[in-house]
Amino acid sequence: MKSSDLIITKASGLKVTFSTEKFKRSLINAGADEEQAQLILNELKPKLYEGISTKKIYRIAHNLLRERSGHLAAKYHLKGAIMELGPSGYPFEKFIGEILKHQGYSIKLGEIVKGKCVYHEIDVIAEKEDHYFMIECKYHNQPGIVCDVKIPLYIQSRFKDVEQKWIQIPGHAHKIHQGWVVTNTRFTHDAIQYGICAGLQMLGWDYPKKNSLKDQIDMLELYPITCLTTLSKFEKQQLLDKNIVLCKEICDREYYLSDIGIKPSRIPLILEEGHQLCHN
Repeated sequence: MKSSDLIITKASGLKVTFSTEKFKRSLINAGADEEQAQLILNELKPKLYEGISTKKIYRIAHNLLRERSGHLAAKYHLKGAIMELGPSGYPFEKFIGEILKHQGYSIKLGEIVKGKCVYHEIDVIAEKEDHYFMIECKYHNQPGIVCDVKIPLYIQSRFKDVEQKWIQIPGHAHKIHQGWVVTNTRFTHDAIQYGICAGLQMLGWDYPKKNSLKDQIDMLELYPITCLTTLSKFEKQQLLDKNIVLCKEICDREYYLSDIGIKPSRIPLILEEGHQLCHN
């Protein structure tokens, strides 16, 4: 069977035709060149079979890429790496806070604020110049889950309750207040339409086009430590438990690695991958 006729199974259970061009593009987006992408595709093809899951295809591709380049495999693993930040969701909130800080915002995490009617715990409050944002993070640690219209509906109602108190704060009358929804998955069409209509800022894995969560991570080179192929799962969790979420953090402060018991002989290898990833 030709790979162009092969039916594969997505995480949602949907059956689709395998696209060689889409597969190659995913490798090139991770930094592989055309030749590398074609070589990996050629090695992948004999391993494909009818009904194979996208998860299995990804795992094979990631291993093939890892044999050639650790930092390219790390970038290719970005979506999965973000899903490994859980299960609580707090590391994802800190990760989003770091992305905003690197764009000039001052941030507060996990603040409890009074609305007109009730108190609310806000994931991230971000402020820059005259902009004041209430940001709610909807994190998922399993593939195939989407952010449907119920989420922005709920967040908009919370934001409106909080906004009615914010505008009473001295100096806030002239500020631009806005609610945000940030997710590491995709928005449904209705969720996007409601967000646009209601004036919510929507940031998802692939939305908005050219300024999505993935785009911003790549542009700012702010990759989570869970991307790194040179760290074990246990070591990644140790760093997350210390509120260390960015590769950049261990590149700037390598003592974080020795603090969790990593042998000195391994540290240069980890830092090399980190620097390649963060300063590509």
